[in-house]
Amino acid sequence: MSTRTIRNIFAPGVALTLLFTAGTLLAAGKPPTSKQPPKLAAEECLACHSDATLTHDVNGKTVSLHVDPQGFKDSIHGSMFTCVDCHTDVKSSAHETPPLKITCATCHADEQAAYDRSFHGKAVQGGNNKAATCVDCHGSPHELLPASDPKSRVHHSNIPATCGACHSQKFVMQDSGQSAQMVASYAQSVHGHAVAAGSEKAAVCTDCHGTHEILDAKDAKSPIFKFNVPTTCGQCHDTISKEFKESIHGQAVAKGNWQAPVCTDCHGIHSIKAHTDPNSPVSAQNVGAVTCGRCHEGMRLSQEFGVAGRRETTYLASYHGLASKGGSQVVANCASCHGTHSIFPSSDPRSTINHANLVRTCGQCHPGVTEKFTAAKVHVDAPLSADMGSKAVRWIRRFYLSMIFAVIGGMLLHNFIIWRSKVIARRKLQHSFVMRMPMRFRLQHATLLTSFIVLVLTGFALKFPDSWFASMLSLGENRRHLLHRIAAVVLMGVSVFHIFDIAFSRAGRKLVLDLFPTLDDARGAWQNICYYLGLTSRKPEFARFNYAEKAEYWALVWGMIVMAVTGVMLWAKVPVGNHLPRWWLDVATAIHFYEAVLATLAIIVWHFYQVFFDPDVYPMNWAWWDGKMTLHHYRDEHGLDGATLAESVHDSSAEPEAVEVAAEQQPETEEMKHGR
Repeated sequence: MSTRTIRNIFAPGVALTLLFTAGTLLAAGKPPTSKQPPKLAAEECLACHSDATLTHDVNGKTVSLHVDPQGFKDSIHGSMFTCVDCHTDVKSSAHETPPLKITCATCHADEQAAYDRSFHGKAVQGGNNKAATCVDCHGSPHELLPASDPKSRVHHSNIPATCGACHSQKFVMQDSGQSAQMVASYAQSVHGHAVAAGSEKAAVCTDCHGTHEILDAKDAKSPIFKFNVPTTCGQCHDTISKEFKESIHGQAVAKGNWQAPVCTDCHGIHSIKAHTDPNSPVSAQNVGAVTCGRCHEGMRLSQEFGVAGRRETTYLASYHGLASKGGSQVVANCASCHGTHSIFPSSDPRSTINHANLVRTCGQCHPGVTEKFTAAKVHVDAPLSADMGSKAVRWIRRFYLSMIFAVIGGMLLHNFIIWRSKVIARRKLQHSFVMRMPMRFRLQHATLLTSFIVLVLTGFALKFPDSWFASMLSLGENRRHLLHRIAAVVLMGVSVFHIFDIAFSRAGRKLVLDLFPTLDDARGAWQNICYYLGLTSRKPEFARFNYAEKAEYWALVWGMIVMAVTGVMLWAKVPVGNHLPRWWLDVATAIHFYEAVLATLAIIVWHFYQVFFDPDVYPMNWAWWDGKMTLHHYRDEHGLDGATLAESVHDSSAEPEAVEVAAEQQPETEEMKHGR
């Protein structure tokens, strides 16, 4: 066979073969006439990048190019890819320019899209360079570990620490207007304690907030949006979630009622605690007084939905409520009767407070009860309820309040009439007196006393609005602060008058000189204590004022200055706050309050003893009323004030000796007579 013949036979096949080969190479993206260069191995890149000192300058900032060989080998990327699978622009190990910045979206497009829609992604797009990115949560791509690895940043047990790296930092969170407290709150929660103990099931941040598409709580798609919370919690608490969704609260939530509570309204958000924890809002002590009362005490639900109000008040006024406040761990609370998650209206046959179920509900604590027992009203609201029991309680209340006012008022009036008569009679038997307080000093003292009492009551009524004296005043804030300021002006006015009195009158100047403390006062105080302890038989003598009276006077002067200065600062808070740092007002508030406490206790403990409780002056020292003090008592307390004693004896109608005898014997005789 000739060569031409052979060529004619095989030529078409060769041509087809060449065409097929060329087509295959073109389909593979490779030119048919060129050879594809080999892919760089990781070892070739690490030959340089394993050097810990390898860096690169980016806009004047030194960036490390170091890659830990072992870390990359152990990472999820190192076990699947080489360096150039991500750094596709690197063609050879000897590259002059750094590789282009890679993006995780090349392989993780769905996750990147979810992140872009998230709170974090939008913050980054808005220019917030503190918002979390992929690397902040997952770590470096060169050392990235799978979520199943206990060393991974996104492993279940490490999620709280990973999120906390940003969310516990105040300077990071303040830009977005969020609190950094949530991380600490979670750590103290039942979930946080369980995770710290090694639980793989307890909820962590991503279980509630999501992973890549973390949305703001106001976003209807967010798992922590109010109406989505029951479903989110139901991921772990499925049975409870189903019970809640069937309850009156769950049905209200399903209808879009923002007033209805969801899980976090009762249990808390990050600081969720076990119901056995006394600090939990759903503990036995708090569920009635705090949690349920937030909604069921006021009248808002009554006005909007016809739900009865004052549930907390009427519960706390009952035996159950009083015993609960007293610390009882077994007494019934709201959940004991109404249930916890499966709460239904009383008209619903499933409700634990439905008429048909009350025997069983009450019987949990009161075995043997009958329907007659359960017919009684639990939330007895005497001023408002219209049932027979409440009407009876209301009339009984009115009757006894009238009886208490009439009977106890009559007793007080009876005793006061007798007491007044006896005091006047006893006072008349005391013939010899020393003028202790002239009229103008008594008027100053009366003004001081009245304004001080008003200031104490109206001031502490603001600090303790739930106290008995605040309830007794029932002034309202406008009248309270007006009365407080009027009393303050009166007190400062009488203080200024006293300053002029002691400065421009001879009696006033003598008063200050006599009140000036000396070293003898310290010695007298020590001797006085020793005498009344029985350590010495010699009783110390004092001049016109003893050490106790001097200390009280100068303490009053100091207190007046402090209270006046801080009070004026708080009254003029706007001018003061505009010219001084704002914390000056906080300091003034603290000083004003604690000085008030100190002054009030000093008056009660120190001054009232001298005036009322000292057996030598019982039932009281009448000098504040008529300015007089018996000569016998004055000689006993102020024996060194010879001038006053001599003047009193000279002014007496009796002979000095007779006055002395009367002063020394008459009080003893009268005390014995009254004692009998």
